[in-house]
Amino acid sequence: MTIELPKGYKPSEDEEYMCPRQLEYFRIKLENWRSELFRESARLLMELKETDLNEPDLNDRASNEMDQVMDMHSRDRIRMQIEKIDAALERIKKGTYGYCLVSGEPIGLLRLNARPVATLCIEEQEKRERRERNYVKRED
Repeated sequence: MTIELPKGYKPSEDEEYMCPRQLEYFRIKLENWRSELFRESARLLMELKETDLNEPDLNDRASNEMDQVMDMHSRDRIRMQIEKIDAALERIKKGTYGYCLVSGEPIGLLRLNARPVATLCIEEQEKRERRERNYVKRED
């Protein structure tokens, strides 16, 4: 079932949380972001293919190799982001999107608008970050 969103629609706190219109809004947002990432990945792949690593000048060759490494890192980040988007789209299908994977509490519209792939509510995210900081401190 496809839901037609009004032009300029933005989810509102006045609506029921994760109602069909909100879910459709986030589905479209995630799919558009995913399409952008695929285009960027394709562009980076073309750049990688066009890079000439047989430059006679060693400085030019090193620069090209460094550019290639950076492009590969970018493609890897894009791949991981697409995986997160796919997981978020799957949660929309299952009806679990917008709810914290740990506590089951709503993640919140502001947080989802800023980070549509968020899986934790702010409280759980802060707990996770505190644990990570404490772990890093112990390692030092």
